Amino acid sequence: MTKKKETFEDMLKRLEQISHLLESENIGLDESLKLYEEGIILSKKCYAKLEEAELKITELKKQNEFNPE
Repeated sequence: MTKKKETFEDMLKRLEQISHLLESENIGLDESLKLYEEGIILSKKCYAKLEEAELKITELKKQNEFNPE
């Protein structure tokens, strides 16, 4: 079975869920640590996606400068 690729939006939504869960008082220490770790991993992935998008935009701008139409 193929695993669905996470989109930036999916990861951001999960980060929001994690944030709300960590802010609640109904969660234990062990679960808080697991969620925090998941959040760190997701935030790194989101940052990498944003950097990738920025590079792509920069590349497209450069192409447009050399080939104006």
